[in-house]
Order: sequence, then C-alpha cells, then structure tokens
Amino acid sequence: MIAFVRGTVAAVGLNDAVVEVGGVGLALQCTPHTLSTLRPGESAVLPTSLVVREESLTLFGFLDDDERDCFELLQTASGVGPKLAQAMLAVFRPDDLRSAVAGDDVKTLTKVPGIGQKGAQRIILELKDRIGAVRSSGPDRLPAAAPGEAWREQVHQGLVGLGWSAKEAEKAVESVADQAGAAPDVATLLRAALQALRKG
Repeated sequence: MIAFVRGTVAAVGLNDAVVEVGGVGLALQCTPHTLSTLRPGESAVLPTSLVVREESLTLFGFLDDDERDCFELLQTASGVGPKLAQAMLAVFRPDDLRSAVAGDDVKTLTKVPGIGQKGAQRIILELKDRIGAVRSSGPDRLPAAAPGEAWREQVHQGLVGLGWSAKEAEKAVESVADQAGAAPDVATLLRAALQALRKG
C-alpha cells in the first residue's frame, strides 16, 4: 500500500494532480477541494489510497489522513465505489458526512450526485455505528483560497468531473459568483453550485 506521496507538484488537471516523486510522475485523483490547495512547482505531501481493479491501478490523493480514512470507510457501504466516495468528499468535509450519518440526515446525503433516498438510507444504516464522532476542524484543516478568478475553473471542472455537463456547470458557476468575495473558498462554492444544480 502507498500511504502517502511527497514531492513536487508537476501539474494540476481537471480531476487529478501529478506529483513528481524520485523522478517519477504519479497521477493522483483528487477532489476540487484538494486540488485548490496545490500549486505547480511547489512541494506537497498527500495521504493516498490505492484502488486496485483488474484493468487499472488508481491512486487517490487527499488533503489529510482524515479525508483518506473517510474515503476508505465510505467504500465499505453497499453500492459505494471509489468514484462515489470521492464525489461525497467533493461535496462534504468528513465532519459534515459524520454529522449527516449520525443524524440520519437523508436529505443532506442526497445532495451528492448519484445518491438517491434509498442509497442515502443504506449508507446511514451501514455506517452509523462505524463512522465515528465529529472531530473539531482546526484552522490547519481549512482549504487554501484560490487566487483571483481561478475558483471559477476549479468549480467548473469539479462539477464536470462529478457528471454534470459543461453547460450546466457553467450556469451553476455563474449562480454562485456573487458568493465568491475577495478570498473565494473553492469547496464552499462547489457545494453551493451543487445545491443550485439540484434545485434547478
């Protein structure tokens, strides 16, 4: 198992980042929230989870150990694979998921594309006793703000990566533009855009 990677960020793409480790570029699938903290040319340490399939080996990268642990736990629920687990973490922080599961909050979980009412109920039933208590989120857990208008592209890419069309994503980005402010929080804006899409 590859527990983490440490190296220089070579590139940040739509849904992944490439980190150079010992002369080898490792592609890591990441949420928009995690991608927003990475800058090409800067060093980074990302906890990872390796998903092995017959036809592929996919490495997922995370902001911290808590996010990685939550990603792996989510996949123990029936019907939740790595893509859906990543989608859940793109919409919610680990503590948000713990609160929703502990509180039997089906409505909150259905905000994730791909999760209906029955799926949310199943996740709550299977994980409620194992997901743990809400942890405090210190300032070191807060996401780095995307500079300038970079948040637009990151939110747009995140929505497309979660299955929405480019046109739908563009409309959603515009609908939350007034919430960006001087120091936009990509994760918060992505959640707001997803809520707008589900309402629309």
